[in-house]
Amino acid sequence: MSPLLAAFLLLVSMGLTSASTVPLRPGFYAETCPEADFIVKDVMRRNMIREPRSAASVMRFQFHDCFVNGCDASVLLDDTPNMLGEKLALSNIDSLRSYEVIDEVKEELEKVCPGTVSCADIIIMASRAAVVLSGGPDWDVKLGRVDSLTASQEDSNNIMPSPRANASLLMDLFERFNLSVRDMVALSGSHSIGQARCFSIVFRLYNQSGSGRPDPAIETRYREKLDKLCPLGGDENVTGDLDATPATFDNRYFKDLVAGRGFLNSDQTLYTFPETRKYVTLFSKNQQAFFRAFVEGMIKMGDLQSGRPGEIRSNCRMANSRPVRVLMES
Repeated sequence: MSPLLAAFLLLVSMGLTSASTVPLRPGFYAETCPEADFIVKDVMRRNMIREPRSAASVMRFQFHDCFVNGCDASVLLDDTPNMLGEKLALSNIDSLRSYEVIDEVKEELEKVCPGTVSCADIIIMASRAAVVLSGGPDWDVKLGRVDSLTASQEDSNNIMPSPRANASLLMDLFERFNLSVRDMVALSGSHSIGQARCFSIVFRLYNQSGSGRPDPAIETRYREKLDKLCPLGGDENVTGDLDATPATFDNRYFKDLVAGRGFLNSDQTLYTFPETRKYVTLFSKNQQAFFRAFVEGMIKMGDLQSGRPGEIRSNCRMANSRPVRVLMES
């Protein structure tokens, strides 16, 4: 069975939908925790000063959480003797980082309004804050999610794409979530900030598609730079910038793709595939068009829910550790 068919059947079986199954809305905590948004932004700001990469790392949580059984903070759960969680899934192990930032946000919120703000909503708010504090667009986030009681490494492995994926595979996958080609290209613009490991690109540099040669789509001088950063047989945990302005959320990422300077294979093929090239070209020329499309995509992705029972966790890493209240999505 192909990975995409497996992902499709999994989505059908778990009833994942982009139509909200709980009344998500902006201002959900206006009365119960009015300081929530300020606290999230303040913690994010402090962490970005200490570790600039934390902005991109935290933003990635929304993608890796929402695509696997909906936006329910399942990605934050530690393994237990009875549950293999998502942290060690193929797309997350040695890749997802900055869990401690979400922990810090949760700790600060629990001091002010205990048992109120879900970890799932913290991911959504922190992701938005990471974009804004990096110079990107701002938007009203819809809130009111509950936290998953469980997590599934298998589900994550079956759904999340590899950095070796191409635009065609990404289009098929995003379509399963009712996300359009435009949404997919815009959301790929999340790589406007952050870094990735040499592990993700050595095949592009030395053995693209089993050819024993580099990816011909890589611009010559950029390939020479990557060869030095990621030599064959070198340390594959070394990281490289995803675009030329890795600390600033802008449309430089798309300009780099047009120039053949995409770091990941899944990024560069957005320009080499005709169905996605027009959006890359548009966003490379019009930053506001990119910002608008990105916001629309983030909101749509944030609406993904499974309809499963949930709770408001007191510790984002442990389901039912000290359950404050258990809720049914309805």
